[in-house]
Amino acid sequence: MSKIAQVTFFFWIMKICVTTLGETAGDLLSMTMNVGYGVSSVILISLFLISVVAQLKATRFHPVLYWTVILTTSTAGTTMSDFMDRTLGLGYMKGSLILIACLLVVLAAWRISEKTLSVSHIQTTKAELFYWTAILFSNTLGTALGDFLADDSGLGFFGGAALIGGMLGLVVLAATFTRLNRVMVFWIAFVLTRPFGATFGDLLTKPVAKGGLDFGTVGSSLILVSLLAAFIIYTNRTEKRVLSQEVSE
Repeated sequence: MSKIAQVTFFFWIMKICVTTLGETAGDLLSMTMNVGYGVSSVILISLFLISVVAQLKATRFHPVLYWTVILTTSTAGTTMSDFMDRTLGLGYMKGSLILIACLLVVLAAWRISEKTLSVSHIQTTKAELFYWTAILFSNTLGTALGDFLADDSGLGFFGGAALIGGMLGLVVLAATFTRLNRVMVFWIAFVLTRPFGATFGDLLTKPVAKGGLDFGTVGSSLILVSLLAAFIIYTNRTEKRVLSQEVSE
């Protein structure tokens, strides 16, 4: 039995919510609470390891647990990226290139080992390990790309979010009107939702003088947690209703 969420319209909405929350929550810990990037990375990576072990030991799909793991990869990815780019002084471009290489290596190893990268065929612990490792690197990469677009490219927070949003729109059109490989389209969209979340998170948290909406890390995180919880409850109830209808028929 697959323990991975089905890829539907609501999956992508929730993915954007949780990756944006990862950006705001990561910044809340490292900057607002002044914990620092290095210590924040250790804390959030530890939370990721705890949640992913629980996910791997689970025998069926638990929506709260699944999205908790996605969230911890996002928060850990935020602080890991900031540690690479700022504390180690690699910069956004070098950090992004390193993370792209790491992600490609993971996907290649997954493809060689399992013969497919399809997330609808994850039935073994080894495949699930590849899945979560790829997600961790993609979310860390997304933070670096988002920061590069928002800061170094000169686009600003709104411009960066608009650019990534436009690219996601092109991916949707390609998936709808072309015969591009669906597995490739999925991973392109999955990677792009993280920089969209990173730039959108900055747009929510940063002050108006810097091009943001000034909700702050606390306010933005509370808004996103509420939205994510509402979507989880809605999708869970919908799936249960559909299953009950199928059983009754």
